[in-house]
Amino acid sequence: MSIRIINGGMLTTVQDNGRIGYQQFGVPVSGAMDQQAAAIANILVGNEDNEAVLEVTMLGPRIEFQEANCIAVTGGDLTPQLDGKSFPMNRAVAVQKGQVLSFAAPRSGCRAYIAFAGGLEIPQVMGSRSTYLKAKIGGLEGRKLDKEDVIAFRAPTAQLPNMEKRAVADAETFTKTDVTLRVVLGPQDDAFTEAGIKTFLGETYAVTVQSDRMGCRLDGPVIEHVKDGNIISDGISFGAIQVPSEGKPIIMVADRQTVGGYTKIATVISADFSKAAQIKAGDKIRFVQVGITEAQDLYLDRKAYLRALREALSHTYDPSAGPAKQPPRPQKYACLPR
Repeated sequence: MSIRIINGGMLTTVQDNGRIGYQQFGVPVSGAMDQQAAAIANILVGNEDNEAVLEVTMLGPRIEFQEANCIAVTGGDLTPQLDGKSFPMNRAVAVQKGQVLSFAAPRSGCRAYIAFAGGLEIPQVMGSRSTYLKAKIGGLEGRKLDKEDVIAFRAPTAQLPNMEKRAVADAETFTKTDVTLRVVLGPQDDAFTEAGIKTFLGETYAVTVQSDRMGCRLDGPVIEHVKDGNIISDGISFGAIQVPSEGKPIIMVADRQTVGGYTKIATVISADFSKAAQIKAGDKIRFVQVGITEAQDLYLDRKAYLRALREALSHTYDPSAGPAKQPPRPQKYACLPR
């Protein structure tokens, strides 16, 4: 059986880890903007990390369940509700046939993720179920979900083992509207004057409404180039911060083009990708420089946390032993700023 979309919301798409290995052919990676939240949702319902989820942006959909299954909602708090009553985030929940999942209004962040136990019946395109809207490929017919769409479950289950402990009590929250993003300078930081670098690291920038899954445009003080903002086009990674000749930074994200001809002053570290994915128009952004070794250590800590979470949920839980313990957080990950 399946889910039926009563209302598609503002922008709801099917996403996974992205379309890997095709950038040399001009095909963007796409995938979930907040990979950490999507992975946690999948782990909570017993899926592999790369299983397709629904990415919900700002104003969420209304979804009717045509068969019982277990789901989890993670990421930004868009006020999920089940049959009009509060729905717990960051926890696996059994839903019944006929129940309706909806979202009231954003309270923090701007993107939530819904994982379904057993996955969704979505065909792979170039090894991924992710939706790339501009090319209309992947997901459900390459588009956002709309009224009366139906997506089948692949292997639904009405109950999962260890349901009592399938929860994350210390998941990241996105309540701040003043956000600090850690960056590693480069690869074209030498294209900027010393004053330009100081401006970038010392001033505050505002997220504009001209932001989407391709890039997050910022407004604020002009960042000074040595010459101009043009280079011979080269590759662009998630989190790369382009600065065109006008001097205003753009954070490149999931649906970014594969190459670009603007100077890149820095790159957001992977440990802060979730924060970058959850910022919205009006939020204030500051950048802080860190070293490559610290960035790598924080990346490894995040990977270790996901492994620890999956391992903790795989162990048999005895309710008579008392409350379930949360999986251990790696020390450095526990110290990450919210």
